Amino acid sequence: MKINFPVNQMNISDKINSGSSSTNNGVSFSEFLNNAINQVNNLQQESEMMNEALALGKIDNIHQVMIASEKAEMALQFTLQIRNKFLDAYQEIMRMPV
Repeated sequence: MKINFPVNQMNISDKINSGSSSTNNGVSFSEFLNNAINQVNNLQQESEMMNEALALGKIDNIHQVMIASEKAEMALQFTLQIRNKFLDAYQEIMRMPV
């Protein structure tokens, strides 16, 4: 079973390792984070709409609803783990003596 990681969906190219700055490829770090958070939000909203449609009887395929729910949950967990790593790195930098 292959899991498609959201990195491919966020338009991350090979230019990251080639030494080019973020201004050269047109996407700043804040724009990248905003896009990623918006994608997670869209997945959450899509999951909620499908759950509501299933409850109202508009959708009969429970498999699609479960897949959408799991995609949204995994994207949220991935986002939380990245946030935790950023906070850990920030706290480690703040503990460094000057």
